[in-house]
This record gives sequence, C-alpha cells and structure tokens, in this order.
Amino acid sequence: MRILILLLFSTPFLTAQTLVEIGTPADGMVVSLRYTTADNFFKTAFYPKSARALLRPETAAKLTRVQTELKSMGLGLKIWDAYRPLSVQRAMWKTLPDARYVADPAKGGRHNRGAAVDLTLVNSHGQELTMPTAHDDFSERAGAHFNLVSPAAFKNRAKLQEVMQKHGFALFESEWWHFDDTDWERYTALDVPFEQVETSWQK
Repeated sequence: MRILILLLFSTPFLTAQTLVEIGTPADGMVVSLRYTTADNFFKTAFYPKSARALLRPETAAKLTRVQTELKSMGLGLKIWDAYRPLSVQRAMWKTLPDARYVADPAKGGRHNRGAAVDLTLVNSHGQELTMPTAHDDFSERAGAHFNLVSPAAFKNRAKLQEVMQKHGFALFESEWWHFDDTDWERYTALDVPFEQVETSWQK
C-alpha cells in the first residue's frame, strides 16, 4: 500500500496528515474518478487528470477487507470518488447547496476528511453491475432504501450495503453509492489540492 505523508501548517504546530492510495494493482480495485472529467452531474472537471484515489490508512484498510470478501464471490469494487479537497467542496456547494447530496463546506464533509468513498460493484471482468441509478443521480431513486427498482438492482445494492457495513462503513441515505467510515469524526477536513499531493508524493 502506498503511503503519503502530508505536512500541513494548519495550526501553530506542524501537523502530519496521512493518506494512502487505493486502486493500485496490488488491491485489485478499479478506479475511475468521475471528477477528473466533465462526465458528472456538475459537468465540470474538478480534479486534475493526475488525481489519485486517496483515503485515511484505517479507512483504506477497511475497504481492502471489503474487496477481499467480494473477490471470493467473483466481484470487486469500482471507486468513483474518495478524498476531495475542501476547495472542490466549496465549488460543488455553489452549484448544489443541498446537504442531502453535497456536504456544507463550512462544516467539512466526510470526503474532505479522506474517510468516505463513492463506489459500485463490478464483476470479475471489471464491468459494473446493475444498480438503481448511475453515480450522482440526485433523485429519489438514488436513495439507499428506495425500493421501486429492478430485482437485479435491489439485489446488487443489498450485497454492496451488506459487505460495506460488515467492514465498518455506514450508509448514506440519499446516495446508494456513498459510504462513510464509521470513524470519520476522528479526522480533520483537508484542503490539499491534488497537484500538491502529487508533488509531495514525488518528494
């Protein structure tokens, strides 16, 4: 697992913040960060092409356990979003100031803490399984417990929820694809741009 130390002067004292990269060949997860392109609800590329899927080490370890269990079933995870800088959160909030779908940047969201992930299930060939909606479908159908969906979508969503909750993640009621680390409150929100993350990584 690749480990990245971010040193931030967010207080009068030097504070170390640690994130790790997920979706490497070693863990077998598929990564397709939706906000590196304009193919998303906001029609804006918020992340640079070089952005990586980053999480807190403890959150990443939980997700690795999810991936291991799914692999035994011939399934896997596809990651759409993980760590998100607060500056991006502010830009999203300007477009969609609705806390059901975008966390208020004044409070800092779980994504900003590196303790939340947007994802779906894929088969052994990396193909997405049927789910109630696409990612960032901000409608009633995207709810974690919305039941007027196809039998296949219901079954796949239930499987994803079951395994994620088993390994320490909580559901997000308005988005079936979003899961929070149950320990997210341990972490502070970060506003480190991906370009600086990449620079720090190379150093």
